[in-house]
Amino acid sequence: MGKLVLAAKATHVPTMLMSEQEGPLKGCRQAAIDGHREIGRRARAAGADTFVVLDTHWLVNAAYHINANHRFKGIFTSHEFPQFIKDMPYEYEGNAALGDLIAETARANGVYTLSHQVDSLDLEYGTLVPMRYMNADAGLKVVSVAAMCTVHSFESSRRLGQSIREAIEASDSNVALIASGSLSHHIWPNDDYAANNGTFTISSKFNEVVDRRVLEMWQGGEIDLFLQMLPDYARYCDGEGDMHDTVMLFGALGWDKYTGRGEVVTEYFPSSGTGQTNVVFALD
Repeated sequence: MGKLVLAAKATHVPTMLMSEQEGPLKGCRQAAIDGHREIGRRARAAGADTFVVLDTHWLVNAAYHINANHRFKGIFTSHEFPQFIKDMPYEYEGNAALGDLIAETARANGVYTLSHQVDSLDLEYGTLVPMRYMNADAGLKVVSVAAMCTVHSFESSRRLGQSIREAIEASDSNVALIASGSLSHHIWPNDDYAANNGTFTISSKFNEVVDRRVLEMWQGGEIDLFLQMLPDYARYCDGEGDMHDTVMLFGALGWDKYTGRGEVVTEYFPSSGTGQTNVVFALD
């Protein structure tokens, strides 16, 4: 039987790649990179063989979708930020059996979900950036789940998260589950970006205050209270992908029955107006 061995909320800011390169941003995201590497180390120490990434950069307008190809290989340039992520090579083994089982389980739970093995269906950078650091040796398999859900309810995303957990436990895979997305996500308006040193600042002090309170709630085990505020948090603080990745994550953790706590492995930081962090959630 399979097992969920690690669960985390993780950043995927493109400036992590710029941080590797010579230039004015070199080293600026080292703490985020180190946090990803620590999550990867913990995943391996816990016996993970597969990463399942809930990707808020994969936009879908109908149904839920899983990229469960047998193998992923390509060179990625971001359509959103081609100046930040350009010609990034990647190659990972997939876990088609697990992706198919997640979709089958979700459909049985009343959530219409499709699993795909299509060579031309590329991975998005919400998956590729975390895998660059968490899975640098490509030693673990990868499954990507669309989490920029435009016409989907939180209740159905919660049930998809529950289905992910059920499918993992019915499989032969040990899984590290990564909710890949920011906390607040109000990117600076283009006209204001440069004047506010946008790469390193938050666009809303209100968003920052709420973000920091959310981290306190996660660290303090105030999960039920957080879940009650989550719809308003996603709405008023512009949660990335409407925070469906977070809904799925907590669905997999047991929703309001989850009694664990979050451990911040990368201290909160602003990026392009948004609030970012890496957090690992304790498992029983």
